[in-house]
Amino acid sequence: LTLLVSGGHNMAVLTRGIGSHTILGSTLDDSVGEAFDKTARTLGIAQIPGGPHLEKLAREGDAGAHRLPKPLSKTRDPWLQKSCDYSFSGLKTAVRSLCEKAIPALADKDAPEPDERRRARADIAASFQRVAVEHLCERAGRAAEWATEQEPEIKSLVVAGGVAANQQVRQGLKEVAEDADLE
Repeated sequence: LTLLVSGGHNMAVLTRGIGSHTILGSTLDDSVGEAFDKTARTLGIAQIPGGPHLEKLAREGDAGAHRLPKPLSKTRDPWLQKSCDYSFSGLKTAVRSLCEKAIPALADKDAPEPDERRRARADIAASFQRVAVEHLCERAGRAAEWATEQEPEIKSLVVAGGVAANQQVRQGLKEVAEDADLE
């Protein structure tokens, strides 16, 4: 089972052999990497790609500080609720709204960032990262179930793409692999 987690796409693919692939899930709108990068920009992180800098900021925050919506949890389409497809656009929108309400404005753009403002940004980064990784892992876990049902001899979960460098993503997908008895 291969999981692509990048700035351009998410995909879960069961590979049976050279040229024999079945797509189990794919990006519906925004990929996880795009969500990390756009959320980073919303949080005032100018570096590109923003994902690694958002991860660093998130380490300073409280991942439980904000309740952000679980992607696809409110869809009325039962297939999407139980699929292996990925969606991050609603989460990005929720973060944008939260930032507008929860991050104090800078009085002086040239002055050092006040602790209160940095903490607000860090809490939002951590909360976003938690929900994004939960969604990614939930869908990857389902893909692992589907893959092992179709091919019981499957042995490995391969993760590719830049977002695989995120430590929370790595830990979450390691747990998915262990739960599915995959290396």
